[in-house]
Amino acid sequence: MTVLPERPAPVYRERVWPAPWVLLSLALVLPASLLVFLPINPLVGVGTGVVLYGGLVVLLVIGSPTLEVTERGFTAGRATLPARHIGRAEGFSRADATRERGPNLDARAWLLIRGWVDGVVRVEVADDRDPVPYWLVSTRRPDELVSALDRVRPRTPGR
Repeated sequence: MTVLPERPAPVYRERVWPAPWVLLSLALVLPASLLVFLPINPLVGVGTGVVLYGGLVVLLVIGSPTLEVTERGFTAGRATLPARHIGRAEGFSRADATRERGPNLDARAWLLIRGWVDGVVRVEVADDRDPVPYWLVSTRRPDELVSALDRVRPRTPGR
């Protein structure tokens, strides 16, 4: 019998779901499909619109990333930053978050951005061999994520 290593309990966990306004705006696919297919066949137009809308909603929900902080590190979507490489973390919201995603953004940064989420957290990568200076991730709870990252970050002089 194979014994799997125990998965550490998350210190922080968030699923970055689409905002309700995103799902509502996707409903515009219904009249668009009717406009295209109504002259051919009304049933095909309605059916196509419903299938397209449902498919887009499913893709958005399945593609919604998870942010998780454990003693082992920080996982954002499919990427993991080991705890020993977590540097200083800082949260931003509103205009500050816009600046971090725009003019202040370093082209080498690793991004997990969702346009429907206001807040972002910048996590410095404390690994001299890594060309990525920091991660910038969207989150609805920047302060909680920063606090969780600070709890698992190693305490060494100069950090």
